[in-house]
Order: sequence, then structure tokens, then C-alpha cells
Amino acid sequence: MDLIQYHECEGVSFRLPHAIKQAPFYFTAAAAVCAPVSIAACQVLIGLAIAAMIAARCEWRIPPVWLPIAVFFALTLVSLAASGHAKQGMPQIKKFYVYALLFLVASNVRTLRQIRAIAMLWILAAALSSAWALNQFYNRYEDARDAHRDFYRAYIADRITGFMSHWMTFSGQMMMVLLLIAALLFFSKAPRWLLAPAALTGAALILAETRSMWLGAAAGGIYLIWYWKRWVLLAIPVLAAIVLLVNPFELGDRLRSTVQPHPGDLDSNAHRAMCRAIGYQMIKAHPLLGIGPEQVQYQYLDYLPPGTRLPLPTGFYGHLHNIYVHYAAELGIPAMLAMLWMLLRPLYDFLRGLRRGMGESAWVLRAAVAVLIAIMVSGFFEKNIGDSEVLELFLAILGCGYAVLMKEESAPPRPNAPQRAFPEGR
Repeated sequence: MDLIQYHECEGVSFRLPHAIKQAPFYFTAAAAVCAPVSIAACQVLIGLAIAAMIAARCEWRIPPVWLPIAVFFALTLVSLAASGHAKQGMPQIKKFYVYALLFLVASNVRTLRQIRAIAMLWILAAALSSAWALNQFYNRYEDARDAHRDFYRAYIADRITGFMSHWMTFSGQMMMVLLLIAALLFFSKAPRWLLAPAALTGAALILAETRSMWLGAAAGGIYLIWYWKRWVLLAIPVLAAIVLLVNPFELGDRLRSTVQPHPGDLDSNAHRAMCRAIGYQMIKAHPLLGIGPEQVQYQYLDYLPPGTRLPLPTGFYGHLHNIYVHYAAELGIPAMLAMLWMLLRPLYDFLRGLRRGMGESAWVLRAAVAVLIAIMVSGFFEKNIGDSEVLELFLAILGCGYAVLMKEESAPPRPNAPQRAFPEGR
């Protein structure tokens, strides 16, 4: 292959070293793959990918979700300006940078082979993180047994995290990768050995005991199974019943705690109810612009519901554990609706693409739809897309979905021949 190749940009042909031409893809792919491994590495690689695109004079492909993202950004800035706490709100503004990953993936990933390679590396990273998490679980179980402590009480406040710093982050990432594996197995010619990392990732997700991510994974999984083999859905209540009856590692207790919480503050039900109540007070007082980016953690005591008794239920009050309540309280109802638009627009685009028929690349859109469903459902109980590590992987998956759609839309139709929506080769 020539070291110098012609490169076209905006109708102008010029010669570039092959390494420079390929650098945007490799940096983008590396950034995407690092999402479930290291937030620092991912963000450094995002910057390198942007610089490589500028150096190679690559054309940016802008998916239609840019508009709700832009509106959300604009309303966030307005809320920041109105809050009077610009310095405290800057972490929210800095997070805009992460959204570049969606546009980098949509612009630089051009073939189904590239998407499969990125997906396989995600699966490898998730499997390694899950293996480390299972080792953590074993150590915690042994420590509780050696100390003659009730395992549920000892474990619930110090759960497995894999490569991440918190079990919520870890569980959100494993939820998305598990749905990605399922889409590959159900809707593509995927190797059967993927069952091994699926089992590993699924076991880690279950043992992390993060109920919101269980629910999100179930919702996304139901979508995938519905379009694969609907009769398999009958196994879900059977498995849930077995867990409740057998109660391995007290998982049944954790599942039952959703509706029958343990006494005291052991489960987070009361804490989340208080977070919602605080959020409603904030929305009532500031419906249009909210109290300002990052202000929940500084002002939540000023918005306690009437009659609240102190101390508050044990838990973290730096955010409201619900993306819909949190963003309405923090940024205002219009910004929350823009955030919802930002989630619903790609869902609409991917479902419309699937209705047109995508051939071999349909699994990519199936995976993206399942992940969107999982994020929106689990978002009722956790501020998932407010977590940069979860957001990075989520945006990269959306970028893969748009890479498929935009390639298909730009391909010229071939008369009297079925269209191949996305090329397998390079």
C-alpha cells in the first residue's frame, strides 16, 4: 500500500501520508474502547482524534441528534448564567467535551468490520473488568464470613466496581456491553464463544446488585428477545422466581427489597424518595432555569419538603438519582425536555432505519436501540448519563448506530439489486 494517498475533502484533492489519513479512525476507536477502562485515557484520545481530524482535513459527519444536543448545551449555559454560581457549575460545562465522541465515531467509523472490531474490544474490556469484579466479590464474601458479619449488610455499602471507582458506573457499563453481546449473538453471525464473556459480564452485573441497572438490562433485553425469539421471554419470570426462592448470595433479598426494603437505611428506597421530593421542590421554585448546574449538592438542604425530619435518609445527595427529575431541578424543565429529545431522536432514527431493513448491519441498530431503552429506564432511578464513564460508552454506541445510518443514506442506490446498507470491508 502506498505511503502517500490522495485524500479528498470538500471537493479538493491533495496528498497526505497514509498514517495521517488513518490516524483519526485509530484515535477514535481507541477513545471508544477506553471508555469502560479509563476515563482519563478516553478523554486524552478524544483530543488526539480531534487533532488528527484537523491535521488530515477530514470531513465531519453530523448526525441529526446534533440539534437537541445543541439546545441542551444552550439551555445549560443559560441556567449557569442565571444561577450566579458560574465557577461551581463549570464541571457540567466541561462535560460538553465528552459529546465529541459521538461525532468522532459517526465521522471516522466507516465499515461494519470496524464496528465489529470496536465491539469485540469493548467485550474484551468488559470481560476483564467483570473478572476483576468477581474477584472483588469473592474477597468481600470471604471477609464477611471471616468477620461473622451478615453478608447483605456488609456488602450493600461496598459492592464490586471492576475497573471503575463506583458500582453504579461499573453496572451501567456492564449493562450496555451485555446488551451489545446479546445483539451480536441474536442478529449477526457471531461466534458462539461470545457466550463466555456474556456469562462473565452478566454474572458481574447481577452480583453488583444495582437494581436500576438490572431493570434497564431487563428492559433492553426484552426488546432484543422480542425481535429474536419471543417465547424466550417466558423464562424471565421463571428465573426471577428461582432467584427469590433459592436466594443465592442473598440476591433474592436484594430483588425483594425493591418493594419490601429492609428496616432502617440499609436499602436506598427512602433516600431516593427523599431525592425526588427535594427535586420537586426545586422544580416548583425554579421551573424554567432550575437552580443551576452542579447546585443540587450545594443547595439541597434549602429545598427540603415541608415537615421533613432530620437526619435525612442515608445516601448521596450530590444529585437526585433520576435524570428526569435532576435535570428539571438543576437546569429547568425546558432543558430536561431537550435532554429527553436528545434520547428520543436517535431512538426514532434507529427504529426508522430498522424498518427500512439494514441487512448485516441491523445488529448495530438493534444494540443501539436496546441501550437507549436501558438508559431511559434505568435513568428513572439513577443519574446514569451524568456519569462521564457511562456517558462515553453510551455516546460511542450511538455513534456506531449513526455511522451505519449515514453510510447507508450516502450510498447511491443500485437499480434492480438489493442494497447492502453497510460494507463489510474496509
